[in-house]
Amino acid sequence: MSSSTTSCRAATEPVDVREIGTIDYTEAWELQRRHVTARADGEGPDTMLLLEHPSVYTAGKRTEAEDRPTDGTPVIDVDRGGKITWHGPGQLVGYPIIKLADPIDVVHYVRRLEEALITVCDQLGVHTGRVEGRSGVWIPADDRGVERKIAAIGIRVQRGVTMHGFELNCNPDLGAFDKIVPCGIRDAGVTSLSYELDREVTVASVLPMAREAVLAAMEGDLPVSDERWLPRPEAPAAPGVTFALQN
Repeated sequence: MSSSTTSCRAATEPVDVREIGTIDYTEAWELQRRHVTARADGEGPDTMLLLEHPSVYTAGKRTEAEDRPTDGTPVIDVDRGGKITWHGPGQLVGYPIIKLADPIDVVHYVRRLEEALITVCDQLGVHTGRVEGRSGVWIPADDRGVERKIAAIGIRVQRGVTMHGFELNCNPDLGAFDKIVPCGIRDAGVTSLSYELDREVTVASVLPMAREAVLAAMEGDLPVSDERWLPRPEAPAAPGVTFALQN
């Protein structure tokens, strides 16, 4: 595994961070593809898009028919790994478009994103961690509910360049997840910073923290910790693989 105290990026120039606001999912997907092509061709910098989407369901490559909505709700099939999820208002979405350094270690890249989001939750007073065999950031089962995901990660690596990325639930309508099996995982729930803290936590307030933490994780200034695995009596039933790799 590559060291978490060195940069995972092939470049040394600063990442071009673009705070876009609210943008349609398909428009953002096309924007990502343009940036990925430019970065892979050496014609553009590493970029990170930070944004929100209008309400939309997206299905990764491993989505099963039974994971999808049964009420005819539209779903966009996408080229990231993982299964189905929801994007919408109140959810911070980040798309790092990064040329990874050799040797490429996709799993460790995901761990860096997790570490950044765990750090954001720590700063807000929400204790989170990782679940063995699953990606994303989780809250352990307690008197407020079952084990539940507060941040999801799903990426694609094409020609050595990452796309798609992470989502952190700040103050979304969690009822949107009721129509699907989020990430194909039936034995856990979904939560938000606002629910866990019993107060309104907006995307605008969290975005600067996430920006700083993700960039620090990429550069190795925020090392990946092996101490944030949540204790569980047994391995999860659904692993929730979240990345796709294409040469």
